Amino acid sequence: MKAACWVDVGRMVCEDVPVPAVADGEILIKTAYASICGSDLHSVYLSPPPESVPAGHPGHESVGEVVESRCPGFEPGDRVLTVPFAIDGRCLAEFQALPGAACIRLPATVPLSHLLMAQQLGTVVYALRSRPLDVIGKDVAVIGQGSAGAFFTFLLKRAGAARVLVSDKSPARLAYSRKLGADLTVDAGLVDAGPVNVGTADAGAGDFLAAVMEATGGRGADVVVEAVGSRETFPLSVELAAPGATVVWFGLPEGSDDYPFSFRQFFRRALTAYSNFGAQGEPGLESFRYAVRLIADGAIDVSPLLTHMLPIERIDEAFRIAHDRTDNALKVSIKF
Repeated sequence: MKAACWVDVGRMVCEDVPVPAVADGEILIKTAYASICGSDLHSVYLSPPPESVPAGHPGHESVGEVVESRCPGFEPGDRVLTVPFAIDGRCLAEFQALPGAACIRLPATVPLSHLLMAQQLGTVVYALRSRPLDVIGKDVAVIGQGSAGAFFTFLLKRAGAARVLVSDKSPARLAYSRKLGADLTVDAGLVDAGPVNVGTADAGAGDFLAAVMEATGGRGADVVVEAVGSRETFPLSVELAAPGATVVWFGLPEGSDDYPFSFRQFFRRALTAYSNFGAQGEPGLESFRYAVRLIADGAIDVSPLLTHMLPIERIDEAFRIAHDRTDNALKVSIKF
């Protein structure tokens, strides 16, 4: 089979490798589509590969069809969403053997390419289910509008937020966020381009902190979501917060160094903050199942995310596009 192999910092190649064996409790999946996650980029671009890295790693977002089952509840021909822990991901390969407990059967009536987005959506659903937030009538700020940030925008607006204020460096991502309900979008990649105009849904270029403070009369946001994880954006999550606000740290940290932030602001504003990960360990994988239903029922249109579908043979190019955010890429995926 063809599979992606991580060979050096920032370098992936496609190689021919053996099809994996299937153990008891596992199913063999013929992968149809796989997506590159932000955590995959962190792994590949910030560190060398481990001495022994399995083919298909670090990918963990995929959909496909069961071709062999040694797990009750799955039969050949079943369509499945794979949700393994990232460390166990093998999805950048034509075939993958995974425990049945890390897979969800999918409806036959929805394109697999759309249902692929249920993996990322499920992690955001889990973040909001594990610590429910009362956002009805409140102002919410979301830093970053990659797929995770965009899904936060959708779910928080759906939960009753009065206004969802968002920022990103990609105009294409901001355009998608407006479709999902964002009330104010700020292009953080053009901070020096001019003043922020918060009188319209699209604030254009400017400083996100200034935009949020102007929009909220200097108070700040009642809920802040940091969906990037970078050293650049992390301190902003505290600066954006109103007194008594809740801050959700969702973005995966870069590298191994600690991040600085203003503990004085955090303390004086009496903020509450929490990080969130581990949706793959949720009993019954209910958050992922709900994400599948949202897509299957048409509650959310994920088709705009399907901007780049490259064959596995172009895996290195796919990672470069995802990392550099070139060509208006929203979500870079692999097809088999």
